[in-house]
Order: sequence, then C-alpha cells, then structure tokens
Amino acid sequence: MPSKFLNSLSILVFLFLLPYLLNGRRTPSPNLISSVSLDDSIAYLWPLPKDFTYGTRTLSIDPDLALHIEIPGEESSIVTEAFERYKGLIFKHWARFERPMRSAGYDVGEITVVVSSDNETLQLGVDESYNLYVGRGEGFSIVGGVTIEANTVYGAIRGLETFSQLCIFNYETKTVEVYNTPWYIQDEPRFAFRGLLLDTSRHYLPVNVIKQVIESMSYAKLNVLHWHIIDEQSFPFEIPSYPDLWKGSYTKWERYTVEDAYEIVDFAKKRGIHIMAEIDVPGHAESWGVGYSNLWPSPNCTEPLDVTKNFTFEVISGILSDMRKIFPFGMFHLGGDEVNTDCWNSTPHVKQWLQDRNMTTKDAYQYFVLRAQKIAIELNWIPVNWEETFNTFKENLNPLTVVHNWLGPGVCPKAVEKGFRCIVSNQGVWYLDHLDVPWEDFYTSEPLEGINNTMQQNLVLGGEVCMWGETADTSDVQQTIWPRAAAAAERLWSPLEATTVADLNSTVLPRLHYFRCLLNHRGIAAAPVSNYYARKPPVGPGSCFAQ
Repeated sequence: MPSKFLNSLSILVFLFLLPYLLNGRRTPSPNLISSVSLDDSIAYLWPLPKDFTYGTRTLSIDPDLALHIEIPGEESSIVTEAFERYKGLIFKHWARFERPMRSAGYDVGEITVVVSSDNETLQLGVDESYNLYVGRGEGFSIVGGVTIEANTVYGAIRGLETFSQLCIFNYETKTVEVYNTPWYIQDEPRFAFRGLLLDTSRHYLPVNVIKQVIESMSYAKLNVLHWHIIDEQSFPFEIPSYPDLWKGSYTKWERYTVEDAYEIVDFAKKRGIHIMAEIDVPGHAESWGVGYSNLWPSPNCTEPLDVTKNFTFEVISGILSDMRKIFPFGMFHLGGDEVNTDCWNSTPHVKQWLQDRNMTTKDAYQYFVLRAQKIAIELNWIPVNWEETFNTFKENLNPLTVVHNWLGPGVCPKAVEKGFRCIVSNQGVWYLDHLDVPWEDFYTSEPLEGINNTMQQNLVLGGEVCMWGETADTSDVQQTIWPRAAAAAERLWSPLEATTVADLNSTVLPRLHYFRCLLNHRGIAAAPVSNYYARKPPVGPGSCFAQ
C-alpha cells in the first residue's frame, strides 16, 4: 500500500495509545508502538469480495459527496437512506474535526449508483451482487469517481458497505481518502442464507438493541436475523388473537408490541436483512400456559403443549396468522427440538388419547410437528424445523421442510441426500454462547463438508451463528456476537477458495483485527479477536489492531 496509508494508520494507532501518555501511566515501550503495522499486500475488506483488483494511487473524497441514482422509477428511498447512513459513517464517526480548506478540491465528489430493477421485494435468494469501481478514469472505466452497479437495491447496499470500508480518515490531512485506486470489485454472496439467531426469551432485549444488532449484521453482510422470540422462560410478544399470551413475559415492561415488530422488520429491510421469526413447539413452550393454562397437559406437565386439544392448534394458528401480517419473509421457524414427552405418558387424559389412537409419544410428537407445519404452509410459509424432527421421522416430514442442523456435523449431508433443504448451525463451532470456541473454528467450519454432489450442495441454503440468551443481555450481547460472527460471515459470503487458506494468522487474522476495529469505530462493542474466552476485555494495554 502507499506509504501515506501506513503513515495515517500509524498515527491512528498512536492515538489509541495516547491516553497512557497523557494520564501519567506507564508509557508503552517503543517496541509496543512500532509493532503494530499493516501488511500492504492484504486487502483490508470484510468479507472478502469475490473478485477484485487495485492499484497504487490515492484519492480524496469530498465530505459533501453527492449521490446520483440511475434506476427505473428514478428514485429509491432504500438506496438514498443507505447512502446517507454510510456517508455519516465515513465522514462523521471517524472524523469529528473542522473541515480543512482545500484549494485543490477533492478527487471524488459524486457516487453513481446504477440499479437495473426498482423491485424492492426482499425474499431469500434476492440478487445481492454488485460491481464497484473507484478511480480517476483509469483502467476499467473512462469515468472518474465512484460507481456501483447492481441488479437490485440490495446489491447496491452491499456495494455501499464495501465502499465505506475503503474510505479511511487521514489524521494528518483530516480528509477521507481511498488508497490503492483504481479499485474494481465484482462481488456476490456464496450462500443465500447468512444468518444470526437472536434469543429474546431468556433475556429481554430492548428494540433499540435489536436494531443495533441488525445494523452491525449489515456491516458483515449477514442477511437473516433469526428472531427466537419465545421460549419456555418468557412469552414477550403481543398476539392480538390471544391477548393473554404475553402474560408469560417476565414483566409488563419486557414485551414487544405489534408496532415494535413492524418497526424491526422495516428497519431490517432497509438494510437488506430478513427477519425469520420462531415459535418453538411443542417443547420450549411452558410460558404459553401462564396466559392460557389449558395449553398445559396438567399443572405438573407444563411442556410439551397439550397434543390432545384442538385449542392448542387453534392458538398456534392464531399466532401464525397474526405473525404472517408482520413478517413477510417466506420462511418461518417452528422449532421442534428437545421435546421430552415423558409427562404426556404420565398425564391421564393424554395417555388415554394415545391409547385410543394406538399412538406412542413418538407418534404424538410427529403428529404435533406435522399439524403445526400444515398451519404454516397454509399461510404460505416454508416451515423450518430443528434437526430432531428429521432425525426422528424423516420419512414422514413434509418435503417443504428446511432442516436446521445444530447437534453436530453430518446432518445436512443426510438431509440433502433425502431431498430436504438445510441450514447449518453446528453447535460445536457456530454457537456464540459457547465462549471457548475460538474465531478460527468459526472461520474454518465448512457448510458443504461431506456433500460432493452439486445438486445436493445447492440444497444447503447457508448457515447461521446462534446467540442464545441464557448468559447474554443488553450488557454483553454485542461483544459476545462480535467479532466471531464475522468469521462465519466471511465463510458464508466469500468464495470457498478465498477462505481456504493454510495460514490463518498471516492472511485472515490481520483483516479480522482490522474489521473488529472498524466495528468499534462504528460504535459496536466487538470484543478482542484473540481472547481465550469470548467477550472478555483486553488483558492489558495495546492497539485495537493487535488484540
């Protein structure tokens, strides 16, 4: 990279260490200050684009950068709002200084975004590809400046994120610059489903915190928030059809209204992020009975839900019908995991119901899952279920089912062999609440492992990292998610050959350090990369670029 880039970053690193000098603490050794440097052979972009080339020149960016949109219909609020967000990140968060006078002007004063379609429908598989050019008219373009070309507004948003990562504030000149131009980037995701599960049942997360998580997801190009809204501990969601259900919330002040949910969905859509809601049935549903106790088989058997009563499925239908008005995403998660049916056998009326139908509790589990799936399908949803449903009765599972892996490796190969689609979330490597799993394991976990048939590989929709909430709330959720979620995000976005590297420490780790610092600059409390336990604070003084 040009020496100006390294000089600017050296000053940035010095500013990180400056408080130790000003506050009378022990001065860091010269070796500590000089040991932080960037490799000029590495492109500090995350996730790594599919194809890119770059040069050796530096361009300055006008703080009054203007947007020119070319799109059928002539305007797009999604693109315009995204541009303003990124303009704020580029020019205000890093640079809170009085703008210097520049007699020579700026090299780039306008960004052109060309979008082929004005269709803003957001569904799984929407085209997120884009081309990005940054230069003075050299090489690939006769037009100087910045150009993003995309087929959809969501591809344009991904291109704006990449452009924002190229923009660096020069602390010497107090200007924003792009180094190593001309840049020409052709990019698209490897997988359509790149998810993060967020659990708001074990600990309530305020709406603004959920929004912060969604915002941070967009920086890593994750595109599905799997909202695990309800579980046995609490039912915090408003269901107009059955208004007493949210009596199962922890308190009256830890709830989500219908309006909250609409707001979250709209906020996510503007960032190209789907919301996949989940209600986990028939297990993990004890909280339902706080408002409607006849959903419990008995006071001593509070889950699984009562399989014998039509009322149980009327409630499920009411919940899904109300949620269908809120969540436009084509997939809905019905859970189905960790169902302990022992108390069904010990509850007299359930036991009698089973005997009358010559059913085992395993049969009743299947009956419950399939009946819930039928309700979802009739509402034009594709059902998603945790892998226990596939493991237990794969022969009878609805063929539309998306199997969600979590127990360990090896399930997706079996599922796609049977013609089912699959999402990977192996708990051994992609559960964020497992604090001892290092970033390297998140990064090297391959969703297509054990699947060699191309048609079967296409049935793997992608993967998802899971932020279960037993030990995470507003105080620590972001530093538990980041930066390890970013490691999985690159695996899901970037080409396989780009993420299959022999030496992670020399090629991937520097970029992950850099991305973690970028998150910190953007106000995201991402923990140090190299912690032995995730979300722990630094063990001592040092640069963000080296911790």
